[in-house]
Amino acid sequence: MSKLEPLSPAAAAFLSRAENGLFINGVEAPAQSGETIETYDPSTGKVLTRLASGGADDIDRAVVAARAAFEGEWSRWTPYQRQLLLVRAHDHLGANYEELAQIESADMGAPITRTRGMKNAVLQMILFFASQAVNVSGETMQNSLAGNVTTMTLKSPIGVVGGIIPWNGPLISQWWILGAALASGCTVVMKPAEDASLSVLRIAQMLREIGLPDGVVNVVTGKGGVAGARLAAHPDVDRVAFTGSTSTGRRIIEASAVNMKRLQLELGGKSPDIILADADLDKAVPGAAHGVFMNSGQVCFAGSRVFVQRSIAEEVTERLAAHAAGITVGHAFDGTSQLGPLVSQVQLDRVMHYINAGPAEGAALAGGGGRPDNAPSEGYYIRPTVFGNVTNDMTIAREEIFGPVISVIPFDTVEEAITLGNQTEYGLGGAVWSRNIDSALRVVKSIRTGTMWVNCYGLIDPMVGFGGVKHSGYGIKGTRNHVEAYLTTKSVYISS
Repeated sequence: MSKLEPLSPAAAAFLSRAENGLFINGVEAPAQSGETIETYDPSTGKVLTRLASGGADDIDRAVVAARAAFEGEWSRWTPYQRQLLLVRAHDHLGANYEELAQIESADMGAPITRTRGMKNAVLQMILFFASQAVNVSGETMQNSLAGNVTTMTLKSPIGVVGGIIPWNGPLISQWWILGAALASGCTVVMKPAEDASLSVLRIAQMLREIGLPDGVVNVVTGKGGVAGARLAAHPDVDRVAFTGSTSTGRRIIEASAVNMKRLQLELGGKSPDIILADADLDKAVPGAAHGVFMNSGQVCFAGSRVFVQRSIAEEVTERLAAHAAGITVGHAFDGTSQLGPLVSQVQLDRVMHYINAGPAEGAALAGGGGRPDNAPSEGYYIRPTVFGNVTNDMTIAREEIFGPVISVIPFDTVEEAITLGNQTEYGLGGAVWSRNIDSALRVVKSIRTGTMWVNCYGLIDPMVGFGGVKHSGYGIKGTRNHVEAYLTTKSVYISS
């Protein structure tokens, strides 16, 4: 193994803390119960640090702080002031990005080269939301039906937002919520996943360092079934933005009924990646592999069902297996690592369950399937895996694995590929590879999903947006509509 990269002094100081408290009303404090939970370094399997285990009482405190800030100083900030704050956040996070990248890699196991490579995406997302802060407007109309009356609509921030985010990339995923809330004038209570909370806590601290008023952004770490459940059901939370499993999403929908919360849900996926016989395989094979193996397969829109036209299915399967065999899996701080470990032992056990289920149902293991020979002796490592001769009714083709596992499913005609691609409860992402733009657009228009890629996979731009349909959720991320969902519309009638 190559020599591991050293931590920066700032990251080392943060990661060496024995315990990390909740961040409520600008102050770090333990949970009221005094309980903590251990979080592990996925690269070593050893305890990284301890987090305060927030409970319902802590969520209540955070919501009170968020409501007070929403109705207090923060409500008097102009759109230009909020825009300037986001620009300062862009500059401050950019200047300290190496610290954040190292915290993220240590916490959730992504290779440091990957988290460093996300810098532009994170900073550009912040700038996108900065641009939206001054782009909120209503309408003014002459209303002849009501007589000599002038009518208008006004936009106002919705209030307190509950943000519940997953562990597979909190450094960037938190900004879908923070960016929209700060641009619109809302306040936030964030509940990060217990497996990866540290970058969320550090960014909350950084925002306070640049002048964000206390209570605007609060972070309550803890277990989803306790802290997350209370946040989803809290009667003084006006909106919940959630990314995670479909089963949890259903419970959040049920909990939202207490006060008719607005919801944005990005849930599970089992996305179809369709390779037609005329595709450029030199692009399609590594592109399809990247669509599954990126972030060690821990991506909601991973194209884990790779549909391949039968005439090239054997060749594509062999090339995918060869590509997978050439990927270096290793420690997050080994600069040669292309894939890091899975986030936890629980996730490793889950992925291995599916890998074992594949051959039992008749799938052919073409490559991978176990622990890498050259990986560290400890940590949650797994080889990128390729199955051939998969059918759409197999478990590995139906259920979300959330690991680096590709299922190659042969098809004969474009119509069959579309039919098979739509045979899923999910609808988050999808792709098609073809030199024929007519064939590609036919697939794009026919697959029921929120996002489609053509001759590429996984590109996300907040100006374009991203979202799901069916059991993959609803509510777009990105575009002007994203910020609009954090606003209410008030109709005004003025009689002269």
